[in-house]
Amino acid sequence: MRKIPYLLMVVMCAGALLAGCNLPLVVQERTGVQTAAALTVEAQLTAVAPATATFTLAPFPTVPPANTLAPTNTLPPAATATSSCDVAHFETDVTIPDNTEVGAGDGFTKTWRLKNIGTCSWTPSYATVFVNGASMSGPAVQALVGNVNPGQTVDISVNLTAPEADGTYTSYWGLRNAAGVIFSKFYVQIVVNSGTGGAFAVVHVTYSLSNWSDSGHVNCPRVTANISTNKAGTVTYHWVRSDASSATDTLTFASAGTKSINYDWALGSTHAGESNFVGIYVDEPNHQDFGHQSFTTACTSP
Repeated sequence: MRKIPYLLMVVMCAGALLAGCNLPLVVQERTGVQTAAALTVEAQLTAVAPATATFTLAPFPTVPPANTLAPTNTLPPAATATSSCDVAHFETDVTIPDNTEVGAGDGFTKTWRLKNIGTCSWTPSYATVFVNGASMSGPAVQALVGNVNPGQTVDISVNLTAPEADGTYTSYWGLRNAAGVIFSKFYVQIVVNSGTGGAFAVVHVTYSLSNWSDSGHVNCPRVTANISTNKAGTVTYHWVRSDASSATDTLTFASAGTKSINYDWALGSTHAGESNFVGIYVDEPNHQDFGHQSFTTACTSP
């Protein structure tokens, strides 16, 4: 009866010893399993997680102060309606410069030189017209005799007569186009002195074109200059042509009137069709260019 309790006690002690030794081990193993599992999950999450995208925000544009804003496109001002078709430029007084003395009742030719600086040609439908002032018996309308193309010059002449009374007279003239519009104005101003008849002067020169021939030349161009003065005196002059000038010469007048002189040019036939000219320059007493005669003719072969 005493052995049974002893054995039971031994068995119970052994069970207690086994329980006390194995319980912490089981806990430790579970803890290790859980930790390993956690590490494995973390590693998997790390492996499959996508890389974090980095976004850089662009800075907002800075708005400059109101007074520094770039200007917007500005529309150009509206163009002024102007015409470049008919435009003339006054070049010079070819004859009778301002305040030339002219005898009472004397006739004279006033010549202006103008240049066409517009874009339209002046044709015979254009005209020189009297505008106002002293008409001096000039024409009311005088058509141009040919075309004046852009860039070309033209000598415009009108025949006038000085008034009988002493004084200063101004006559205004203009160029009129085919539509009747006057687009350029110019004038002549003279001083009438009945007591002296004006200082000695060449009052006008006109030209004509013909031809001449001799044994070695046929139908060569001849320019005739008709020189008029207001009284007796001696005129010193020289010829001017498109390629040269002559020596000076003289022409004596016994009284007021007109004398004619010729210039014969032996211009070779190879120059036929070319534009040439011949004219008179008065050295004394006027010191004036009196225009010229233009032509395209030349000598023909004998």
